[in-house]
Amino acid sequence: MKDLFTWIKDTLWAPSRRPYAVDPSDTVALPYLPKGIYVGGGGDVTLRGMDSDGDVTYRNLADGSYIAVRARYVRKTGTTATFLIAEA
Repeated sequence: MKDLFTWIKDTLWAPSRRPYAVDPSDTVALPYLPKGIYVGGGGDVTLRGMDSDGDVTYRNLADGSYIAVRARYVRKTGTTATFLIAEA
């Protein structure tokens, strides 16, 4: 497939080039730092930002929400939202 946008450098503002499903884990880091996380099924998401020393919980997210955060971890404990997609 020909990519008509190869001349555009990947930036935080550019569309995701490597989206992947998130499998929340209390110990395993995300494989790639995302630009943000899409929440397909609402609930809470507990995560740790790339430069943070502690976890935070985004509460009561609606279906189809987007978290604009570069997260290292999405924790299983405290995460009730489903169908999470990291946009790297």
